[in-house]
Order: sequence, then structure tokens, then C-alpha cells
Amino acid sequence: MRFSFLFILSVFFCSCSVSQKSVVTIFKNSFYPIVPIHETENWQYKDIIKDTLAGISLEKAYKELVLGKNDDTITVATIGTPIDINHEHLKNSIWINTAEIPNNNIDDDNNGYIDDIHGWNFLGNAKGTNDIYMQLEVTRLLKKYEAQQLTNTNEPKYILAKNIYDSIYKVSKKEYDHYSSIHEAYTYIKSEFAKKSLFGNYSIKKLDSIQKTYANDWYFQNIVKSLINFERYVGGKNIVSRNELYTKHIHVLLNKEYNDRELQGDNPNDLEDAFYGNNIVNHNVDKLKQGTSVAGLLVRSPNSPVEGISSYIKLMPICVSGYGSAHDKDIALAIKYAVDNGAKVIHLDATKLLSLKKEWVFEAFRYAEKHNVLIVAPAGNASANLTTTNYYFPNDNIDNGKKVANNFLLVGASTYEPNEKLVASFSNYGSIDVDIFAPATEIYTTTTCNTYDFQDSTAMASSLTAGVAALLFLKYPNLSAAEIKQIIMDSGVSYDIMVNKPSASKEKELVPFSSLSKSGKIVNAYNALMMAKEVSEKKTK
Repeated sequence: MRFSFLFILSVFFCSCSVSQKSVVTIFKNSFYPIVPIHETENWQYKDIIKDTLAGISLEKAYKELVLGKNDDTITVATIGTPIDINHEHLKNSIWINTAEIPNNNIDDDNNGYIDDIHGWNFLGNAKGTNDIYMQLEVTRLLKKYEAQQLTNTNEPKYILAKNIYDSIYKVSKKEYDHYSSIHEAYTYIKSEFAKKSLFGNYSIKKLDSIQKTYANDWYFQNIVKSLINFERYVGGKNIVSRNELYTKHIHVLLNKEYNDRELQGDNPNDLEDAFYGNNIVNHNVDKLKQGTSVAGLLVRSPNSPVEGISSYIKLMPICVSGYGSAHDKDIALAIKYAVDNGAKVIHLDATKLLSLKKEWVFEAFRYAEKHNVLIVAPAGNASANLTTTNYYFPNDNIDNGKKVANNFLLVGASTYEPNEKLVASFSNYGSIDVDIFAPATEIYTTTTCNTYDFQDSTAMASSLTAGVAALLFLKYPNLSAAEIKQIIMDSGVSYDIMVNKPSASKEKELVPFSSLSKSGKIVNAYNALMMAKEVSEKKTK
């Protein structure tokens, strides 16, 4: 799960010969008038030439290419936070494990996971209790180093972890002090307000009316005025939620003494201790919302305001992420679960700083590669250059060097504007780690409880890319995961323009767009389908 305070921290080639000239657009100038973004809620599917919006040309693909009824569906595993599987847009697209009999408390398919009808949740236990808060990985690393008595040495990994930890703790402690004091005052005001038998939440308009009713009660008038100010300038719900969040930062995420595996009851240092958790893949979706937003972009549903990629995609939710850092063990086991249960594409949304057991995750990547499964992940939202910031995880290389697999795509965030603002200011970037960019700002998608809203995140970019990969697998099943990865990279749209290098600073530095990723391109569904057809046909000859 991302946190705002993290902002402070700053291949395989297809064996077939592919002609790119027929499908790859090179966009050099932004002389077209840009369509106002509020006029289209699904700009990410538009075409740069036809619509002057830097989308992925999905609408063009559906209109001009043969993307009709398929004989089969494709399963996309979403590894990250829980998903609202009852959402009107998603409920008919959730994967069903037909080898399992629902709710009989028996492991019918003998895979070790009881009643895993729709996926698996590694954040809970067999009693149905689930957790959403866990330590940061830097906290776990410091605990490990301190146990090994490495704190007085010049061990580079310890120094890096300590510096990151100290930076995060400083910001979190400041926020904790701020919101705990506000929460204390807000709680007192609410208790005084309740003494008049006035309970619950009131609108500012209603509070104004109450204030007038008690015109002769000077003390209570001031109580109501204070409550109005809290609601107007901070927001009561925001006070409660931020106080809870930063209390958890101090007492859980950054607490080296906290045991964040007590609930699961497993041994986090034993990968063979694999069968823990439960089948509740939609727990706490009111607090852990990103999984639902990611899922909405992948699937199509009749009469939905979200266009989605395909109605033939089935979603397999696997929960490993909450507030804090996902355990490498959970990530590795989740990938293996997805592969073993038939997923062809995995969307891996479990970003963090540093990794305690990255070899376990790398081995899971290789396991997925062996079974021809593509893994797509977001590049992250810290405006960081991953070429020089090599503590970001997951990636698919060892310290920006040797690659561990050829089935992993890391995706950065782009905007709808084909000008200097083409790259989202929050997106991580880098010519070694980041493979390609995709739309990720002002993306209209699903939120919990049958609602919809706009989201900004590299996870939106990677979700769209995972959806395009699923389309390619559906249409051309003889392609390998490595070939599909390369097709997506090769067939993207090149923008021969200077763009603002991602940064939280108001001062911008212009750099070539092509320098910010390995491919230097933006994902394009139309081009990818055209190129995939050519590669597929050559393989059959």
C-alpha cells in the first residue's frame, strides 16, 4: 500500500522478425487541440490521432479489429488489496474455482486452501479474522539487523534501511502528534455536544440551525461553533481516519516489537509453511480500496460507466497488501497460487521499499515464466528514478543488473496531454527498470459499494497494461508470456517530445520522453493486437 510520506524518498526479444512500421505511431507535435478531459470519462481508451488524447486506442481496436465473441475466457489474478466482489461492475466477472464445493469447510481440490471459491486472502486466519495493518519492510529489516548486532557497523543495507526508517518516522510522528491532538479536542467537543441528546453526524447547515436554537446558551453555542469549524476545515471523518492511520504508523508500521504474523499464525521465515489465511477476498474494502479500482479497469460490464478492457476476463483476487508492506512470502505464495489455478496474467500491486526475502519472489517469477504467465506491476508513485534508486521492489533484476525472468512488465504513469505534461508528476521512471508507460491520471473506475470515481496511480497504468496482455492471450494463445511482453513494449506509441521529468518540485526539468523507460513508449492496444497477429501467424508457418 502506498503512503504519502514515501514521496519524500526520492530482455527477451521475439524470435520472429516483426515489422513495426505498419503499426507503431510516432507522435512528434502537440498541435492538435486537446479535448477537455471532463468531456470524456474514459479518455484512457481513446486514440492520439483521432481523439487527440494520449490513450491506448482500445476503442479503435474494438471498431477496426475482429474482437468479437471468444470461445473461452482468460483469468487475470489481482495480487494486492481485497476486492469488492459484489460491486455491480465486477460481480459477474469474478473467477470461480469449479473444483471447490462452496462453504463445506473441505479442501475439495486438495490444493491446501479450504473453500477458495474466488481466490485467497493471506491477510487472515481460519477463524475469519483479517488484518489490514502490518509493518513496513524497513522496520522488519532493522529488527533483523539489530538481532544480528549489525547496528554499529558500516553494513550498507543497514545504513540504507536506517536512513529510510528515520525519514519515514520523522514525518509519521509529526502527523501522529498533529492528528492525535486534533482528535482529542474533536472527541471532547462531540461528547459535550451529545450532552444535549444530540448524537450522530450533522451537516454544517444543520449545525447552523442548532446553533440558532440555543442562542441563549453561550457555552453550547461555542461548542457548536467549534464543531462547525472542525467539519468545515478538517472534516470529522477525516479526523477519525487520519488519527487511526497515524496511530497505526507509530504502533504497527514503524514498531519493531510488533508481531504482524501473530494473526496468521505462520512462520514468516519458512516458505514451506504455506497454508494459512482464509477465503474472504473482500474484507475491509471500505478501507482498502485500491484493489477494487484496479479491478474495474480490467473487465467490461453492460450499462456500466466504466468501459473496461474485456468481458471475457475473469478476476482472481489474492490479498497480500494492506497498510504497510506486503510480506515477500505472501507475494511469492500468491504468485504460485495464481499460476497453479490457471491465471495467465498476474497484476501484482504490492510495491514497497526494500525486500527481506526477494529471492523467494524472484523464484516465483521464474515459476510463472515456466508456466507461461505474464506478471505486470506498477512502477510506483514516488517520482523516483529507479535507475539510481535501487531499493524499490518488486522489480525483475538484481541491483539493476542481471534479469531474473522475461515475463515481468513494470509500468509507469502517463497523462492524456501529448505535451510536456505527458508523464504524471508522481510516477517513478527509469530506463532500466520501467518498461513502458500507460494512462494513469484522472482514470474513471470502480470504487467500493457500487460507486465510481477518478483515480491517479501507476496501478491504473499497470492494470490497463495487464488488460491489454489478456486481450493478446485471448486472441493469440500460441504466444508466450515473454513474446507478449516484448510485443507490448515494441508496439507502443513513441512520443518524440520533451516532457517534465517526474518530480514533486515546482521547478521542472525537461527531458526526452524516450529517456524515462526502457521502451520509451506508451501502451497501445490497437498496435499490440496488430503486431501480435503478425508474430502469431509466423509461428504457425
